[in-house]
Amino acid sequence: MGAPAVVTAPRLHECRDCGQMQIIPALLPGARAVCERCDAVLRQTRRDPLLLPLALNVSALILFALGTSLTLMSVSAAGQRRVADLIAGPLELEQYGVWEIALVVLATTVVVPLARILCMLTVLTALSLDQRPAWLRSVYAGVEYLRPWSMVEIYLLGLFVAYVRLSGMAAVEVGPAIYALGGLMVVMVLADFTLDDQAVWEAMDPENRRRRRTLDTGPSGPSGPAANVSRRRIGCDTCGLVSRTVPDARCSRCGFRLRVRKPDAIARAWALSLAALVLYVPANIYPVLTVVQFGSGDPSTILGGVRELLDAGMWPLAALVFFASVVVPVLKLIGLSVLLISTQMGTGWALHDRTTLYRIVDAIGRWSMIDIFMESILVALVRFGKVASIYPGPGAIAFAGVVILTMMSAHSFDPRLMWDNARGKPRKAAAVLA
Repeated sequence: MGAPAVVTAPRLHECRDCGQMQIIPALLPGARAVCERCDAVLRQTRRDPLLLPLALNVSALILFALGTSLTLMSVSAAGQRRVADLIAGPLELEQYGVWEIALVVLATTVVVPLARILCMLTVLTALSLDQRPAWLRSVYAGVEYLRPWSMVEIYLLGLFVAYVRLSGMAAVEVGPAIYALGGLMVVMVLADFTLDDQAVWEAMDPENRRRRRTLDTGPSGPSGPAANVSRRRIGCDTCGLVSRTVPDARCSRCGFRLRVRKPDAIARAWALSLAALVLYVPANIYPVLTVVQFGSGDPSTILGGVRELLDAGMWPLAALVFFASVVVPVLKLIGLSVLLISTQMGTGWALHDRTTLYRIVDAIGRWSMIDIFMESILVALVRFGKVASIYPGPGAIAFAGVVILTMMSAHSFDPRLMWDNARGKPRKAAAVLA
């Protein structure tokens, strides 16, 4: 007979999408608990929640080292040959004076992915060795904030777009780093899929055994009627632990500050969205790049680049660039406006659908970086003087700002406010197994 399956303890949990307090029941490995009110996944248990993600992150580190040290792509034209690696794009962009884009590309393709892998390795290795220093919680908390800014998979799609565009200009060869980055993308997706976030927090929690005796977790503090008036159940946005305490207290598990809702969520989301809207105008008016062939060339805007792809018969690629660079930013700004206005109005209309809209808006915005990544590799490879050269334009800076600001706006918004402000909202829900 095999070892008995580990069953998680029942635990009170606050849904991060709708704010409903509900009990996650005891779960077997491979089970999933979802919110009955908004269908958000509350917890997904795994059969090996610590060791398998550790092995996958070790593999990710090896693939990352290969991806950053080997050749990505090479181009030959007019008897000249240029080779680019992962760092070449940001370096060339900085030489052209667009250091803002260089910094964004370097951060999202090198710095953040590496930091995320190292943070996961540090946490999972320490847990496998039964070491739980207090600083380990801060390291693991950083992983969640780094996740949306790690864009290896989007960079690969940008490389594909650049490859197709270059194939019509010169002889292009794919380097081994692309295969390493492809493997890195797959391994990181698997590492996220096999990880049980709550299992990691519970393993780091020195008070976990004591807390399992009760579903109403958190520091008890002073007792009596006067103390209970100011105390309430608050779910930690960092580790998910529900504590009976006062707002702005420290979470007893991760040490981060407890807040009933994100502070000034609507005001900050509006400010960031409006700033993105302002930048969206120059992002489409000013050129994002200039292609020079045999001494002549015209600056090209985002829509101009789409037209060039259509003229070249590359309509699938044109559709991809149009959707990622034009449609997605517009839809995200419209979606954020709908969410913010409906929340301020306090309407109970389509709460479930609006929560789904928030998840979509939060997920798709980062994919607009395809154009920026494509430009970084084109600028690095096509430098053959008057025969063929590609130069970055100021519109790319504004467009990168639009992408970053819309991502920050979606992160600043708190979808639980939609349910808090809605009139006639549902009162009760429970976790269910799926």
